[in-house]
Amino acid sequence: TTTTTTTSCLAVSFEDSSASQISVTTNREIRLESSSTSIDVLAPRRTYRKDPFNGLKIYTGGWNITSPHYWHSVVYTAVPFFAIAVIWFAVFGLCLSLICLCYCCSCQREPYTYSRIAYALSLIFLICFTLAAIIGCIVLYVGQGKFHTSTINTLEYVVRQADATSQNLMNVSEYLSAAKQININQVSLPPNVQTDIDQIQNTIDSAATTLSNKTQDNSKRIKNLIQSVRLALIILSAAMLLLTFLGFVFSILGMQLPVYILVITGWILVTGTFILCGIFLLLHNVTGDTCVAMNQWVQNPTAHTALDDIMPCVDKATSEETLTKSKQVTSQLVDSINTVISNVSNINFAPNFVPLYYNQSGPLVPSLCNPYNPDFTDRACTPGEVDLNNATQVWSGYVCETSANGTCVTMGRLNPTLYGQMAATVNVSNGLNEYGPFLVELEDCTFGRETFMDIQEIYCPGLREHSRRIYVGLVMVATAVMLSLVFWVIYGRERRHRAYTKHHIEEADNKQI
Repeated sequence: TTTTTTTSCLAVSFEDSSASQISVTTNREIRLESSSTSIDVLAPRRTYRKDPFNGLKIYTGGWNITSPHYWHSVVYTAVPFFAIAVIWFAVFGLCLSLICLCYCCSCQREPYTYSRIAYALSLIFLICFTLAAIIGCIVLYVGQGKFHTSTINTLEYVVRQADATSQNLMNVSEYLSAAKQININQVSLPPNVQTDIDQIQNTIDSAATTLSNKTQDNSKRIKNLIQSVRLALIILSAAMLLLTFLGFVFSILGMQLPVYILVITGWILVTGTFILCGIFLLLHNVTGDTCVAMNQWVQNPTAHTALDDIMPCVDKATSEETLTKSKQVTSQLVDSINTVISNVSNINFAPNFVPLYYNQSGPLVPSLCNPYNPDFTDRACTPGEVDLNNATQVWSGYVCETSANGTCVTMGRLNPTLYGQMAATVNVSNGLNEYGPFLVELEDCTFGRETFMDIQEIYCPGLREHSRRIYVGLVMVATAVMLSLVFWVIYGRERRHRAYTKHHIEEADNKQI
């Protein structure tokens, strides 16, 4: 069982028959514990909502897009809009049915009465709600475009970060593979080290593939969802704009049948728009939850959380093993080079000691600096050693010219073949050494922390703002079109009453004349 020490005064435990335990350890951190797993829960306060599919009990699992109960609790926040959609559909549908029954079943009709104030007010409200609907459609269209761009940019950033990490892992694997092929004057890595390299290569390749594939798969699923939502919003905004314009024009022109057809169409579209309002309120809340979860995860990046499903950290054991093995291989490659320098290049062999003799002469070749101590801690170079960065350049001054049989004919202690082997070894050693900081970052999941920190600071504000704009645009469109439908009917009625009254006044005037 894992214990989390905090400064919070809140500590609540829930225990069930399966011996699982949920411990609320702070106002902003919860840890799910069981006998086999320990998962840190993210954004518990923000996700503290009722779960309608669990007897309206409070959901305490935090941010977790793979949990049905999390989605149930988020859906609950959109219930008011779903309720409005149902009420609107039922009440307005009932009103339309009653109007049709009274009109078609020869209900007693009272003589028309006409009020100039009612006529003027209905026209003014009709114009205002039409303008509001148009503005709402514009806000909705612009908001969905910016939200789509922000979401895609965020996903592509996450994928780039994961791909870069995966590629670096593959590069480390390639350097380790090259190290197995190193042969400096018949000196190579011990067989046990080569076997260890084979094993760590398999682990690295598996980790890199898992990281890249999981991130790509999640990105594709989210992109497909975002594309579908964008298409739905574009179609909805265009349909609402067209509906509002045609309804206004037909109402002004007194074309009753087209208005009634548009009223029925609008009745259905408004219902769907209110449902979309709920969906985007849900999406807005999920976006906010995710940003808060990322911010909290950054403070404890090595914990096992639900964010692993978006971009999982490489297993710590794999990172440690890879870092240790890369240091070991680098150290042994440096030792191999220094062994050849000490026992071959810097010794003046007699001509009969072939192939160790190749007429080496001149100043001694400086040894290569080993960047690690025997315990693989960092080591400073001593005077007279050359480091991995400039070794090949320094050693190039010790290369001699050779005859056809490989013997030096000029002063020098390295023949071109040996220099080439040493340069290749240095290249591999330097490559492994340069990836040391990357492997350290991989071990403590720095790459994930930096990625989510960038998302939280750079992308989250835009995602929240644009999702809010879509939500506001949908509310504006739904409300304005809903009221426009009502005033289409009211204005049409007042217009008929005005025409009827005007007609009867003219008839009365004609009779008097």
